[in-house]
Amino acid sequence: MKIVSSIADLRQQVKEWKQAGQTIAFVPTMGNLHQGHLSLVEKARELADKVIVSIFVNPLQFNDKADLTTYPRTLANDSELLRSLDCDLLFTPTEDTIYPLGMDNQTIVTVPNMDDKLCGRHRGGHFDGVATVVLKLFNMAQADVAVFGEKDYQQLLLIKTMVKELDLPIDIIGVETYRESSGLAMSSRNQYLTESQCNQAASLHQTLLSLKQKIEQGEQNFLVLQQQAMTTLTELGFTPDYVDIRCANDLKQANSGDKQLRLLAAAQLGRARLIDNIACNLD
Repeated sequence: MKIVSSIADLRQQVKEWKQAGQTIAFVPTMGNLHQGHLSLVEKARELADKVIVSIFVNPLQFNDKADLTTYPRTLANDSELLRSLDCDLLFTPTEDTIYPLGMDNQTIVTVPNMDDKLCGRHRGGHFDGVATVVLKLFNMAQADVAVFGEKDYQQLLLIKTMVKELDLPIDIIGVETYRESSGLAMSSRNQYLTESQCNQAASLHQTLLSLKQKIEQGEQNFLVLQQQAMTTLTELGFTPDYVDIRCANDLKQANSGDKQLRLLAAAQLGRARLIDNIACNLD
């Protein structure tokens, strides 16, 4: 596996691969890799001849500076994990590489209709930071396809929308959320949980499954169902940000006649802010 930190070195390798007629898949990450990330790399390996993974903890998407400071950085271990999967290239840019004029002077990419709902409403500026860095990384890597996890479902739709609206020549592939045996969605932030909180955290997924079952059984008062789920999480020791029933294709507020739904939740548990979502298809 080749490791590069400059845009010039990245582009030179990409140029050589493309001249040889090889396709490229890209997996952008913030490091501290776990099996969920590795499942994305495995999917990328299926989709293209060459796989690029980036590791960059993007300060522009953190609205909590303390969260940025404490975000785990495990580059040596991450590198070994990627080597074991035959990743072809690891891109490890610095903040100066990504934002050479500083973040205060950075052109910002805004995807409309994301900051007023779900995580966008609770994390001001977060999705502008995500869209900006992802667009920059896409331009640097010049890959044919990029792979993202469905755990960050709003992020996935944001990136798909950006690619479509800006006519970017890259396909976006979503991969199903990778879970612990308990059902807890794998996340780098799970390591903030104590052992007892890890067991408790699985209730977030169970609450969504219960919500899905009620909808499939015909309950149609979504506002009441959402509030019941919020109450359940609170009683279980979470501090919920939201439980929401949305249209799967655009995250608009769902109505009782909608068939393709996404059930989403975010809640604080101890030091960790946990998010999860599941599909609910009524066709």
